[in-house]
Amino acid sequence: MSNNAYERQLYVGPFIGTDGTRSSGRAGKTGEQVVSVAHAPHYESSGRSRIFMARAVVTAPVIWSTEAGTGGPLLWNSSSSVVANVLAVSVAITTASAVAGALGYTWGVEQTSAPTSTTVIDSSGCARIDGSTPAVNVYRVGTTVENLGFMPIAEVGTGAITVGTVVPKWIDLRGLVTIPQNSFWSIAASATLTTGVFQIGVIWEEVPVA
Repeated sequence: MSNNAYERQLYVGPFIGTDGTRSSGRAGKTGEQVVSVAHAPHYESSGRSRIFMARAVVTAPVIWSTEAGTGGPLLWNSSSSVVANVLAVSVAITTASAVAGALGYTWGVEQTSAPTSTTVIDSSGCARIDGSTPAVNVYRVGTTVENLGFMPIAEVGTGAITVGTVVPKWIDLRGLVTIPQNSFWSIAASATLTTGVFQIGVIWEEVPVA
């Protein structure tokens, strides 16, 4: 049998392969080719330890236009082997802010050395719970070279936390933002949110550079 004939064959029923092996596709019992979504969207990347999470507890997040104390979390990519895609952000307020404003993210390039005045991230890890550590550096807050812009993603009021002052609390960015080498991305605010205490999470995927 030729290789081409072999490749045209389909397999009825589930097929479990290993890395480096050929798969000729699946067929149903009446000969139709089966194409379906077999797993959740991030199954492959999570299973291969490419997705990471971090949480920062930030008091009075600073206005994005000041580089001092930006965060957090604050991601800085010093790696030449991966780029980081931001997948999602989560926010919870534990102490109300005395100033109304917006939470969002800021970014910058030409950050060739690590941000200064950094503080250790409150918690971080791999989405695969026995997975590897990230290549991207992550901090609670830090001082950056230059913040180039601000994108709001959630509004913050001054009401009691029992009222609900951030809508929404889960923001799905779906990999919209890419952090290349010597660049940073961080949560920031439209105004310094005095007295506010925020639990802020970020989830990102690290993609190998071709």
